[in-house]
Amino acid sequence: MNDRPPRRWPCIGDDIEHCLCQTVARLRELYVDTGDDRPDSLLRDYPDPTRVIEALRVLLDAMFPGRMFPNDIQGDELGVFLMRRLSLAWHLLRPEIEKALPFRTRTGSLSGEPLRPPEDPREESLRVIRALCESLPEVRTYLVDDVRAAYEGDPAALTFAEVQLAYPGLLAIASHRIAHLLYLQNVPIIPRIMSEWTHMHTGVDIHPGARIGRSFFIDHATGVVIGETSVIGDRVKLYQGVTLGARSFPLDAQGNPIKHIRRHPTVEHDVVIYANATILGGNTVIGHHSTIGGNVFLTHSVPPYSVVTMEHAHVRIKNAHQEFEAPPPPEFEI
Repeated sequence: MNDRPPRRWPCIGDDIEHCLCQTVARLRELYVDTGDDRPDSLLRDYPDPTRVIEALRVLLDAMFPGRMFPNDIQGDELGVFLMRRLSLAWHLLRPEIEKALPFRTRTGSLSGEPLRPPEDPREESLRVIRALCESLPEVRTYLVDDVRAAYEGDPAALTFAEVQLAYPGLLAIASHRIAHLLYLQNVPIIPRIMSEWTHMHTGVDIHPGARIGRSFFIDHATGVVIGETSVIGDRVKLYQGVTLGARSFPLDAQGNPIKHIRRHPTVEHDVVIYANATILGGNTVIGHHSTIGGNVFLTHSVPPYSVVTMEHAHVRIKNAHQEFEAPPPPEFEI
Protein backbone atom coordinates (compact mmCIF):
# COMPACT_ATOMS: atom_id res chain seq x y z
CA MET A 1 0.00 0.00 0.00
CA ASN A 2 0.99 3.67 -0.25
CA ASP A 3 2.74 5.16 2.80
CA ARG A 4 0.25 8.00 3.03
CA PRO A 5 -3.05 7.27 4.75
CA PRO A 6 -6.01 6.89 2.41
CA ARG A 7 -8.00 10.04 1.86
CA ARG A 8 -11.59 9.70 2.99
CA TRP A 9 -14.17 11.25 0.72
CA PRO A 10 -17.18 12.93 2.31
CA CYS A 11 -20.15 10.98 0.99
CA ILE A 12 -23.27 13.06 0.71
CA GLY A 13 -26.32 13.01 -1.51
CA ASP A 14 -29.10 10.53 -2.14
CA ASP A 15 -28.82 6.76 -1.71
CA ILE A 16 -27.31 6.12 -5.18
CA GLU A 17 -24.64 8.82 -4.86
CA HIS A 18 -23.83 7.72 -1.33
CA CYS A 19 -23.46 4.10 -2.46
CA LEU A 20 -21.12 5.01 -5.34
CA CYS A 21 -19.10 7.34 -3.14
CA GLN A 22 -18.58 4.65 -0.50
CA THR A 23 -17.53 2.15 -3.18
CA VAL A 24 -15.00 4.55 -4.69
CA ALA A 25 -13.55 5.30 -1.27
CA ARG A 26 -13.01 1.59 -0.62
CA LEU A 27 -11.67 0.90 -4.12
CA ARG A 28 -9.07 3.70 -3.99
CA GLU A 29 -7.28 1.92 -1.16
CA LEU A 30 -6.74 -1.15 -3.34
CA TYR A 31 -4.47 0.48 -5.96
CA VAL A 32 -0.75 1.18 -5.62
CA ASP A 33 0.83 3.96 -7.70
CA THR A 34 4.54 3.49 -6.98
CA GLY A 35 5.76 2.47 -10.44
CA ASP A 36 6.76 -0.96 -9.16
CA ASP A 37 5.74 -4.20 -10.85
CA ARG A 38 3.12 -5.44 -8.38
CA PRO A 39 -0.17 -7.29 -8.71
CA ASP A 40 -2.00 -4.26 -7.32
CA SER A 41 -0.15 -1.64 -9.37
CA LEU A 42 -2.00 1.10 -11.20
CA LEU A 43 -1.53 0.58 -14.95
CA ARG A 44 -0.52 4.17 -15.59
CA ASP A 45 2.83 4.22 -17.40
CA TYR A 46 2.56 0.74 -18.89
CA PRO A 47 2.47 -0.01 -22.64
CA ASP A 48 -0.88 0.74 -24.22
CA PRO A 49 -2.36 -2.53 -25.55
CA THR A 50 -4.60 -0.73 -28.05
CA ARG A 51 -1.61 0.95 -29.73
CA VAL A 52 0.38 -2.30 -29.69
CA ILE A 53 -2.46 -4.20 -31.38
CA GLU A 54 -3.00 -1.44 -33.93
CA ALA A 55 0.71 -1.57 -34.77
CA LEU A 56 0.52 -5.35 -35.16
CA ARG A 57 -2.48 -5.04 -37.49
CA VAL A 58 -0.61 -2.45 -39.58
CA LEU A 59 2.46 -4.71 -39.82
CA LEU A 60 0.27 -7.65 -40.83
CA ASP A 61 -1.24 -5.43 -43.52
CA ALA A 62 2.25 -4.74 -44.79
CA MET A 63 2.97 -8.48 -44.94
CA PHE A 64 -0.38 -9.22 -46.65
CA PRO A 65 -1.70 -5.98 -48.19
CA GLY A 66 -5.49 -5.98 -47.97
CA ARG A 67 -5.68 -8.62 -45.22
CA MET A 68 -6.36 -6.30 -42.29
CA PHE A 69 -7.62 -3.08 -43.92
CA PRO A 70 -9.46 -2.37 -47.20
CA ASN A 71 -7.29 -0.87 -49.91
CA ASP A 72 -6.96 -0.52 -53.65
CA ILE A 73 -3.22 -0.78 -54.21
CA GLN A 74 -1.83 -0.33 -57.70
CA GLY A 75 1.44 -2.06 -58.52
CA ASP A 76 3.30 1.18 -59.12
CA GLU A 77 2.14 2.49 -55.70
CA LEU A 78 3.20 -0.51 -53.62
CA GLY A 79 6.34 1.24 -52.39
CA VAL A 80 4.32 4.24 -51.21
CA PHE A 81 1.83 1.92 -49.50
CA LEU A 82 4.58 0.02 -47.66
CA MET A 83 6.28 3.25 -46.61
CA ARG A 84 3.03 4.51 -45.11
CA ARG A 85 2.33 1.22 -43.34
CA LEU A 86 5.80 0.93 -41.81
CA SER A 87 5.87 4.61 -40.83
CA LEU A 88 2.55 4.23 -39.02
CA ALA A 89 3.69 1.04 -37.28
CA TRP A 90 6.89 2.81 -36.18
CA HIS A 91 4.87 5.76 -34.84
CA LEU A 92 2.51 3.48 -32.90
CA LEU A 93 4.97 0.92 -31.56
CA ARG A 94 8.17 2.81 -30.74
CA PRO A 95 6.78 4.69 -27.68
CA GLU A 96 5.20 1.50 -26.32
CA ILE A 97 8.54 -0.33 -26.59
CA GLU A 98 10.12 2.52 -24.62
CA LYS A 99 7.51 2.07 -21.87
CA ALA A 100 8.09 -1.69 -21.76
CA LEU A 101 11.89 -1.67 -21.54
CA PRO A 102 12.14 -0.88 -17.78
CA PHE A 103 10.45 -4.25 -17.12
CA ARG A 104 13.58 -6.02 -18.36
CA THR A 105 14.81 -6.12 -14.76
CA ARG A 106 11.90 -8.46 -13.97
CA THR A 107 11.91 -10.66 -17.06
CA GLY A 108 15.65 -11.22 -17.48
CA SER A 109 17.36 -12.24 -20.72
CA LEU A 110 16.60 -15.30 -22.81
CA SER A 111 19.60 -17.02 -21.20
CA GLY A 112 18.15 -16.40 -17.76
CA GLU A 113 20.71 -13.73 -16.87
CA PRO A 114 19.44 -10.56 -15.18
CA LEU A 115 19.15 -7.46 -17.35
CA ARG A 116 19.53 -3.83 -16.43
CA PRO A 117 17.06 -1.29 -17.74
CA PRO A 118 18.63 0.69 -20.60
CA GLU A 119 20.33 3.94 -19.67
CA ASP A 120 18.43 5.64 -22.48
CA PRO A 121 15.09 3.84 -23.07
CA ARG A 122 14.27 6.03 -26.06
CA GLU A 123 17.54 5.24 -27.81
CA GLU A 124 17.12 1.53 -27.08
CA SER A 125 13.54 1.62 -28.40
CA LEU A 126 14.83 3.16 -31.62
CA ARG A 127 17.39 0.37 -31.96
CA VAL A 128 14.70 -2.27 -31.40
CA ILE A 129 12.23 -0.81 -33.90
CA ARG A 130 14.98 -0.44 -36.52
CA ALA A 131 15.94 -4.09 -36.08
CA LEU A 132 12.29 -5.12 -36.35
CA CYS A 133 11.80 -3.23 -39.62
CA GLU A 134 15.05 -4.59 -41.08
CA SER A 135 13.87 -8.16 -40.37
CA LEU A 136 10.50 -7.78 -42.12
CA PRO A 137 11.73 -8.83 -45.61
CA GLU A 138 12.87 -12.16 -44.15
CA VAL A 139 9.52 -12.53 -42.36
CA ARG A 140 7.75 -11.97 -45.68
CA THR A 141 9.76 -14.78 -47.34
CA TYR A 142 8.83 -17.14 -44.49
CA LEU A 143 5.16 -16.19 -44.78
CA VAL A 144 5.09 -16.85 -48.53
CA ASP A 145 6.36 -20.36 -47.74
CA ASP A 146 3.64 -20.69 -45.06
CA VAL A 147 0.96 -19.75 -47.61
CA ARG A 148 2.30 -22.35 -50.01
CA ALA A 149 2.40 -24.99 -47.25
CA ALA A 150 -1.26 -24.36 -46.41
CA TYR A 151 -2.33 -24.52 -50.07
CA GLU A 152 -0.40 -27.72 -50.72
CA GLY A 153 -1.36 -29.30 -47.40
CA ASP A 154 -5.12 -28.75 -47.53
CA PRO A 155 -7.18 -30.14 -50.42
CA ALA A 156 -9.97 -27.73 -49.41
CA ALA A 157 -7.75 -24.73 -50.21
CA LEU A 158 -8.71 -23.81 -53.76
CA THR A 159 -6.63 -20.63 -54.19
CA PHE A 160 -3.67 -18.91 -52.57
CA ALA A 161 -5.95 -15.89 -52.07
CA GLU A 162 -8.29 -18.01 -49.96
CA VAL A 163 -5.41 -19.02 -47.71
CA GLN A 164 -4.17 -15.45 -47.30
CA LEU A 165 -7.57 -13.89 -46.63
CA ALA A 166 -9.42 -16.57 -44.67
CA TYR A 167 -7.14 -19.06 -42.91
CA PRO A 168 -6.81 -18.42 -39.15
CA GLY A 169 -3.70 -20.59 -38.95
CA LEU A 170 -1.88 -18.27 -41.35
CA LEU A 171 -2.93 -15.19 -39.37
CA ALA A 172 -1.66 -16.88 -36.20
CA ILE A 173 1.76 -17.72 -37.62
CA ALA A 174 2.12 -14.28 -39.26
CA SER A 175 1.42 -12.55 -35.96
CA HIS A 176 3.79 -14.92 -34.20
CA ARG A 177 6.67 -14.25 -36.58
CA ILE A 178 6.39 -10.52 -35.84
CA ALA A 179 6.02 -10.94 -32.06
CA HIS A 180 8.95 -13.38 -32.02
CA LEU A 181 11.29 -10.71 -33.41
CA LEU A 182 10.55 -8.49 -30.41
CA TYR A 183 10.87 -11.43 -28.01
CA LEU A 184 14.36 -12.15 -29.36
CA GLN A 185 15.36 -8.58 -28.50
CA ASN A 186 14.25 -9.01 -24.88
CA VAL A 187 11.31 -6.64 -25.22
CA PRO A 188 8.96 -7.38 -22.28
CA ILE A 189 5.15 -7.42 -22.34
CA ILE A 190 4.57 -6.28 -25.94
CA PRO A 191 5.15 -9.64 -27.67
CA ARG A 192 2.71 -11.27 -25.25
CA ILE A 193 0.06 -8.61 -25.91
CA MET A 194 0.40 -9.45 -29.60
CA SER A 195 0.20 -13.20 -29.08
CA GLU A 196 -2.85 -12.99 -26.83
CA TRP A 197 -4.70 -10.80 -29.35
CA THR A 198 -3.92 -13.48 -31.92
CA HIS A 199 -5.10 -16.18 -29.52
CA MET A 200 -8.40 -14.37 -29.06
CA HIS A 201 -8.99 -13.94 -32.80
CA THR A 202 -7.77 -17.31 -34.12
CA GLY A 203 -8.05 -19.79 -31.24
CA VAL A 204 -4.30 -20.48 -31.60
CA ASP A 205 -2.09 -19.87 -28.57
CA ILE A 206 1.56 -19.56 -29.62
CA HIS A 207 3.92 -18.09 -27.05
CA PRO A 208 6.14 -15.48 -28.76
CA GLY A 209 9.22 -17.37 -27.60
CA ALA A 210 8.49 -20.49 -29.67
CA ARG A 211 10.96 -21.07 -32.53
CA ILE A 212 9.20 -22.12 -35.72
CA GLY A 213 10.79 -23.06 -39.05
CA ARG A 214 9.70 -22.56 -42.64
CA SER A 215 6.55 -23.82 -44.36
CA PHE A 216 4.54 -24.20 -41.17
CA PHE A 217 0.85 -25.09 -41.46
CA ILE A 218 -1.85 -25.30 -38.77
CA ASP A 219 -4.95 -26.89 -40.30
CA HIS A 220 -8.30 -25.83 -38.77
CA ALA A 221 -6.24 -24.02 -36.11
CA THR A 222 -8.67 -23.94 -33.18
CA GLY A 223 -7.28 -25.07 -29.84
CA VAL A 224 -3.59 -25.34 -30.78
CA VAL A 225 -1.18 -24.49 -27.93
CA ILE A 226 2.57 -24.04 -28.49
CA GLY A 227 4.64 -23.24 -25.41
CA GLU A 228 7.44 -20.72 -24.98
CA THR A 229 10.45 -23.02 -25.41
CA SER A 230 9.00 -25.19 -28.18
CA VAL A 231 11.23 -25.70 -31.24
CA ILE A 232 9.54 -26.62 -34.53
CA GLY A 233 11.44 -27.52 -37.67
CA ASP A 234 10.63 -26.94 -41.34
CA ARG A 235 7.58 -28.31 -43.15
CA VAL A 236 5.68 -29.25 -40.00
CA LYS A 237 1.89 -29.64 -40.09
CA LEU A 238 -0.37 -29.49 -37.02
CA TYR A 239 -4.09 -30.15 -36.78
CA GLN A 240 -6.59 -28.61 -34.38
CA GLY A 241 -6.24 -29.18 -30.66
CA VAL A 242 -2.53 -30.06 -30.66
CA THR A 243 -0.64 -29.11 -27.49
CA LEU A 244 3.14 -28.72 -27.25
CA GLY A 245 3.34 -28.17 -23.52
CA ALA A 246 5.37 -28.56 -20.33
CA ARG A 247 5.25 -31.55 -17.99
CA SER A 248 6.27 -29.56 -14.93
CA PHE A 249 8.63 -26.74 -14.02
CA PRO A 250 11.10 -26.17 -11.17
CA LEU A 251 10.61 -23.41 -8.63
CA ASP A 252 13.13 -20.96 -7.19
CA ALA A 253 13.77 -20.36 -3.50
CA GLN A 254 10.75 -18.05 -3.31
CA GLY A 255 8.44 -20.65 -4.85
CA ASN A 256 8.18 -18.92 -8.23
CA PRO A 257 8.67 -20.73 -11.57
CA ILE A 258 12.21 -20.44 -12.94
CA LYS A 259 12.03 -18.54 -16.23
CA HIS A 260 13.53 -19.26 -19.66
CA ILE A 261 14.44 -22.94 -19.08
CA ARG A 262 13.61 -25.66 -21.62
CA ARG A 263 10.28 -27.23 -20.76
CA HIS A 264 8.53 -27.74 -24.12
CA PRO A 265 9.11 -30.30 -26.90
CA THR A 266 11.22 -30.20 -30.03
CA VAL A 267 9.52 -31.20 -33.29
CA GLU A 268 11.99 -31.90 -36.08
CA HIS A 269 11.50 -31.39 -39.83
CA ASP A 270 8.66 -32.93 -41.86
CA VAL A 271 6.46 -34.03 -38.94
CA VAL A 272 2.66 -34.29 -39.00
CA ILE A 273 0.74 -34.15 -35.70
CA TYR A 274 -2.96 -34.98 -35.88
CA ALA A 275 -5.88 -33.57 -33.91
CA ASN A 276 -5.83 -33.33 -30.12
CA ALA A 277 -2.41 -34.91 -29.69
CA THR A 278 -0.57 -33.76 -26.56
CA ILE A 279 3.23 -33.75 -26.44
CA LEU A 280 4.89 -32.62 -23.22
CA GLY A 281 8.35 -32.00 -21.82
CA GLY A 282 11.56 -30.15 -22.60
CA ASN A 283 13.46 -33.40 -23.23
CA THR A 284 10.84 -34.76 -25.65
CA VAL A 285 11.99 -34.83 -29.28
CA ILE A 286 9.78 -35.91 -32.17
CA GLY A 287 12.14 -37.25 -34.80
CA HIS A 288 11.97 -35.99 -38.37
CA HIS A 289 9.47 -37.49 -40.85
CA SER A 290 7.33 -38.86 -38.01
CA THR A 291 3.55 -38.98 -37.79
CA ILE A 292 1.76 -38.55 -34.45
CA GLY A 293 -1.83 -39.78 -34.53
CA GLY A 294 -4.88 -38.13 -33.09
CA ASN A 295 -5.39 -38.10 -29.30
CA VAL A 296 -1.89 -39.44 -28.62
CA PHE A 297 -0.40 -38.41 -25.25
CA LEU A 298 3.42 -38.37 -25.36
CA THR A 299 5.95 -37.52 -22.67
CA HIS A 300 9.00 -39.18 -24.24
CA SER A 301 10.95 -38.93 -27.48
CA VAL A 302 10.33 -40.93 -30.63
CA PRO A 303 12.95 -41.65 -33.33
CA PRO A 304 12.76 -40.37 -36.91
CA TYR A 305 10.28 -42.00 -39.30
CA SER A 306 8.02 -43.12 -36.43
CA VAL A 307 4.26 -43.58 -36.59
CA VAL A 308 2.66 -43.18 -33.18
CA THR A 309 -1.00 -44.11 -32.67
CA MET A 310 -3.47 -44.75 -29.87
CA GLU A 311 -5.49 -47.95 -29.81
CA HIS A 312 -9.04 -47.19 -30.81
CA ALA A 313 -11.69 -47.57 -28.15
CA HIS A 314 -14.45 -50.09 -28.80
CA VAL A 315 -17.54 -48.31 -30.10
CA ARG A 316 -20.78 -50.16 -29.33
CA ILE A 317 -23.89 -49.26 -31.35
CA LYS A 318 -27.32 -50.22 -30.06
CA ASN A 319 -30.75 -49.68 -31.52
CA ALA A 320 -34.17 -51.23 -31.11
CA HIS A 321 -33.31 -54.31 -33.18
CA GLN A 322 -29.67 -55.18 -32.56
CA GLU A 323 -26.41 -54.33 -30.81
CA PHE A 324 -23.00 -54.60 -32.41
CA GLU A 325 -19.46 -53.18 -32.31
CA ALA A 326 -18.51 -50.68 -34.99
CA PRO A 327 -15.30 -51.33 -36.94
CA PRO A 328 -12.37 -49.05 -36.05
CA PRO A 329 -12.09 -45.93 -38.20
CA PRO A 330 -9.38 -45.67 -40.86
CA GLU A 331 -6.09 -44.29 -39.60
CA PHE A 332 -5.73 -40.48 -39.60
CA GLU A 333 -8.99 -39.77 -41.41
CA ILE A 334 -9.94 -36.11 -40.97
